Amino acid sequence: MAANPTRATGQPGKMKKDESLLGKLGGTLSRKKKLKDVSDLQEEGKYAINAPLLPGGPELLPEDSLLEENAERTILDPTSREDLNFKDLQKVLIDWINSELEEDRIIVKDLEEDLYDGQVLQKLFEKLSGYKLNVAEVTQSEIGQKQKLQTVLEAVNGVLRPLEWNTEWSVDSIHSKNLVSIVYLLLALAMYYAAPIRLPEHVSVQVIVVKKKEGILQTAHVTKQLTSTTTEMMIGRSERDAFDTLLDHAPDKLNVVKTSLITFVNKHLNKLNLEVTELESQFADGVYLVLLMGLLENYFVPLYNFYLTPESFEQKVHNVAFAFELMQDGGLQKPKARPEDVVNLNLKSTLRVLYNLFTNYKNSE
Repeated sequence: MAANPTRATGQPGKMKKDESLLGKLGGTLSRKKKLKDVSDLQEEGKYAINAPLLPGGPELLPEDSLLEENAERTILDPTSREDLNFKDLQKVLIDWINSELEEDRIIVKDLEEDLYDGQVLQKLFEKLSGYKLNVAEVTQSEIGQKQKLQTVLEAVNGVLRPLEWNTEWSVDSIHSKNLVSIVYLLLALAMYYAAPIRLPEHVSVQVIVVKKKEGILQTAHVTKQLTSTTTEMMIGRSERDAFDTLLDHAPDKLNVVKTSLITFVNKHLNKLNLEVTELESQFADGVYLVLLMGLLENYFVPLYNFYLTPESFEQKVHNVAFAFELMQDGGLQKPKARPEDVVNLNLKSTLRVLYNLFTNYKNSE
């Protein structure tokens, strides 16, 4: 009879051992969580101590205290957000977007909330450039949205690169609804594509840069100039010149000019058994422009420097931009035309480029 109690107490003894093991594991996990909580609390404690010492400005967020060392983020100063000129600029841009995308039945009401996911930016770039981007039409996940933004911004930056445009935007800044970055991007598109709008002049905003250095949050006020004068913002826009006059008032004389230019380019391209009959279409991919520059300057252009059989819009823009670089290397001024205009079969842009070559090389053999 005495043995039974011994067996009876053996099972509970095992249970206690198991419970003790689980308790240790639970205690370890609990301690790790507490250590993390303590670390976060310490960081937030530092923030609470240092915050009163920081310069005045927008209210900093507690999560700012969790920034990586030397990491930073920018905040639009609340006074700038309420600036009437800045609000006017946003309205002009919103009205322009809605006008461009009217056929797509897209209505933008707020730049931060409506553009951050890349959907509207994709449609806007496709409408302006005439080029279809290879992206999913609808993306709900954050990863999908950022992938779409990456594709859109790569296309935009590729178009602007020949003009050495200072890009004040990134995938992260747009997706995080950074209003200043979004406005900078829209201004670049509006100016590059000569949007039929009048941008408010001399609009600038104040941003506060929050940076963590040696565990302490530091802030700095920075002025961002968004627009200058109307004249200065005409960068990249086509100026009216002799070709505008020819197209508008003397199409018969324009044909004479085109015939002269065709004769000029064929004189040199025939050396490679190439012949041009249509100026606007046959120079649109940039290949003939690159080869022509090599012939005019008497050098061979390595094939790895350009796309001999370009297929995408970006590859064609690369070729035309590269030809422009060769022209500048040859002592010519930077063409007023934009590479993308040539790719898009803009006759005036193509004529401007070829007439510049004709003027400088008409006596070359």
